[in-house]
Amino acid sequence: MRKIKYVSILVFCFLAFSFHGFSQETSVPDDAAFTEIKTSVDSATKINDSVGVKPYKPVLANVNRKVVEKVEKTTFWSIFISGFVGGLAALLMPCIFPMLPLTVSFFTKGAEKGKAFSKAALYGFFIILIYVILGLLVTVVFGADALNSLSTNGLFNFFFFLLLVVFAASFFGAFELTLPSSWVNKMDAKSDKGGIAGLFFMAGTLALVSFSCTGPIIGTLLVQAATTGALLGPAIGMFGFSLALAIPFALFALFPSAMNALPKSGGWLNSVKVVLGFLELAFAFKFLSNVDLAYHWEWFDREIFLVLWIVIFAMMGFYLLGKLKFSHDSPLAYISVPRLFFSVIVLSFTVYLVPGLWGAPLKSVSAFLPPMETQDFDLYTPSLIGGSPETQQGTLLDKPHKYSDIFHSPLKLNAFFDYQEGIEYARKMKKPVLIDFTGHACVNCRKMEANVWPDSDIYKMISQDYVLIQLYVDDKSDVAPADVIISSAGRKLNTIGKKWSDLQASKFNSNSQPFYVLLDPVTAQPLVSPQGADYDISNYKKFLEAGLLAFQKG
Repeated sequence: MRKIKYVSILVFCFLAFSFHGFSQETSVPDDAAFTEIKTSVDSATKINDSVGVKPYKPVLANVNRKVVEKVEKTTFWSIFISGFVGGLAALLMPCIFPMLPLTVSFFTKGAEKGKAFSKAALYGFFIILIYVILGLLVTVVFGADALNSLSTNGLFNFFFFLLLVVFAASFFGAFELTLPSSWVNKMDAKSDKGGIAGLFFMAGTLALVSFSCTGPIIGTLLVQAATTGALLGPAIGMFGFSLALAIPFALFALFPSAMNALPKSGGWLNSVKVVLGFLELAFAFKFLSNVDLAYHWEWFDREIFLVLWIVIFAMMGFYLLGKLKFSHDSPLAYISVPRLFFSVIVLSFTVYLVPGLWGAPLKSVSAFLPPMETQDFDLYTPSLIGGSPETQQGTLLDKPHKYSDIFHSPLKLNAFFDYQEGIEYARKMKKPVLIDFTGHACVNCRKMEANVWPDSDIYKMISQDYVLIQLYVDDKSDVAPADVIISSAGRKLNTIGKKWSDLQASKFNSNSQPFYVLLDPVTAQPLVSPQGADYDISNYKKFLEAGLLAFQKG
């Protein structure tokens, strides 16, 4: 039984941070922001004229609202699941797991079964209330606008990187993150009062006492929820986290005999912390990559990222085999079978990453990695396209594309990075336009480019039948003085990212990425309803085919 529990513990830890990485990293507007976007449509004539944009058909505004609502629901669910699984991982921390039987025995001792359950349920409710309030405070402190910009802000991303490195060091045993002891003592004293108030302060005491273990998990969750741009993201993440913490207290109070099936506390709890430390460290580099891409430092490319991950996960595998030890680890006399199996999984994943150094797409983790175009040694893309990118479009411009010195299209596609230049070329070639509103920090954009666009039929349509325009909404590069414009709200659009973000909001009533628009270059109107990420290759193929058909009929 203990071995079964041990393997479950490690799997939960791995899943907890896998969900963090795969949560939606899109920016979606709340109702107030969406109203502001609609208002800006009527007053954006000056901006639209400066880039050759005609007014957008109002009939499609409702369609885009549906797209936004769909993305928003998906984002909320992913945040909730991330929080819930993170809460399950937190239950296995040394600061919480030993408290579980002690707290449940307090409720069940000398009390009727129903009364014990009601007390434990109320205790669980207060746990949820405390953490949800924490999530709401994050929203109140930063505000909706700040949350929407967190995912692309260089300083914030670099701060998050350092924060996660600190969390990892804490899990490795370098130090403990603790709150002032006076807070814990005051909360504990008030919990002795009994009644409903006593239960509330008991829940508060749990939150304070367990902070040294749960703080890094909560911090990572809040960072990930905040950078989605969803207004209620932090609160929803904390709800999922606290729900996972609260459920066991109520269930074990209802079925106290089930406590006997739990494994005893021991050194394995410290091993869980170390494994989470490795995962925190690996996850931290995603934020550093965001900064590198947005500011075009070009020193943290795909190979460097992969080398760091290979080393981190290899060290995790060696740790599970007992080859590495930290100061707070218990002596390991032998390797248990579950621990051996888990080390095999981790080391196998490490070996899986190695071919990526030569350009292997690594589709299962492509959303994490920097774009393939940052790869210096790529054997994969040439075999995919079967020729030079110039021959795919059939006709070359007599000069390099605007911004091509700082942007590089995925899969060697002949992409434009300026709206007006791409539209003029499409008119000349009499081809429809595929506008890809994308971002350096957009996880789903990278996943689409690695998993969907390489399909032979889709790649052929994008490269030969459409003119691709990629507009990075989070780029920090300054535009030329002649290209600086003032938005209807009086905001100075002096960077590439601000310019295209405003274009997407004012013309297409959306600010989520990726956002794909199939456009008629003559009328500057969408051929079909725009859409976001869709990892079903057949669906995305139908989307592109529908645009071609509408263009031919027009």
